[in-house]
Amino acid sequence: MFKGQLIGFLFFSLFFFAIDCYVWQGVKTLIFNWPTRSKSILKFVYWGYAVAVFIFFMLYRFQCISPAPQTIKLISSIVFAIVIAKLCWIFFLLLDDIIRLFRWVFQYFFSPIETALEKPPGISRLKFLHYTGLGIGMAFIGTAIWGIVKGAHNYTIHRKKLPLTGLPDVFKGLKIVQISDIHSGSFWDKEAVKRGVQLIQEQQADIIFFTGDLVNDRSDEIVPWMDVFSQIQAPMGVFSILGNHDYGDYVTWPSPEAKTKNLDDLIGYHKKLGWDILLDEHRVIEKEGEKLCIVGVQNWSTKARFPKYGNLEKALTLAPKNTVTLLLSHDPSHWREQVLRKQKNIAATFSGHTHGMQFGIDTKFYRWSPVKLIYKEWMDLYTENNQHLYVNRGFGYLGYPGRMGIFPEITVFELA
Repeated sequence: MFKGQLIGFLFFSLFFFAIDCYVWQGVKTLIFNWPTRSKSILKFVYWGYAVAVFIFFMLYRFQCISPAPQTIKLISSIVFAIVIAKLCWIFFLLLDDIIRLFRWVFQYFFSPIETALEKPPGISRLKFLHYTGLGIGMAFIGTAIWGIVKGAHNYTIHRKKLPLTGLPDVFKGLKIVQISDIHSGSFWDKEAVKRGVQLIQEQQADIIFFTGDLVNDRSDEIVPWMDVFSQIQAPMGVFSILGNHDYGDYVTWPSPEAKTKNLDDLIGYHKKLGWDILLDEHRVIEKEGEKLCIVGVQNWSTKARFPKYGNLEKALTLAPKNTVTLLLSHDPSHWREQVLRKQKNIAATFSGHTHGMQFGIDTKFYRWSPVKLIYKEWMDLYTENNQHLYVNRGFGYLGYPGRMGIFPEITVFELA
């Protein structure tokens, strides 16, 4: 086990060392005319940072140090942003080297005798590539830092009118707030999260849906936040479900019993928050003799790396027929596979999971994120055959402790 970990760590270390060496060649080009002392200082800073990062992660990986989870996540995110910036620059450095290679080949075979050409004034095209790559890389680092400091808790209200075929008049105008993907183990600013919860309560929802991933891995991550999230309440109830991260599948447990206890504890925390957790179950809301059915399933995904624990058929057992039904299902791929055109009573499905990858473009006229390469339905509202799917952008964050372009969401629906 240790040998495998060591080999893996050394492999990644060599990979990042190769990146640093290649980027340093680009740095040397840009500082060629600097004073010797300035070049020496920059060289010390550049390689000193690389060595410090290597030592830190080596000590952490082999459990010689145990920094707080928030500390390791913050450091990891900054290092990750710098690596991405370097990769952006490498693209332009490679382009430069390819141009140089073709130029050398052409001169070798077709122009053996060099001709003194008059250099145009100003910056050369190749040096322009170096500066462009550096500029893009630095811009990415700046954006990533802004995404942590500001974007992580830039809670945004999205309002949607949701027309549901066959909805009784008594339920028209009903206000539902959806939040998703809290990931309480990732939070690092309690006051900011409190403001987000206050914003939820200010919407004065009749019903609140929480569509999974209360924690990252372990149930006790929610304990320091119980006093905050217990404030999320609604007159007609708060209904919640589990997401893929809630089962503890991504950590090693000392025994199967420990993993089972972790899940049982998490379900208990939902109940202590005052939320009605639906584990392949349904609830019926009655008002003035009319009914609205709310169904919640455990995680079910078409993606191989995510679990299929949910049982929609079980959840619908004994549910009233010919009643408008709202489904809570964490993974949006569930909708197209088992709901759309197959369960016509389910008028709307509420999902989360994707976070919009916490990175992308989110405007009224154009939306893009890398996650759309994985999920067909990845953010906002989709409608087919008079059935709706809403994919919430998520309340929290995972991995990178911030958001760039796609901000945490509180969705307010008005049924129509």
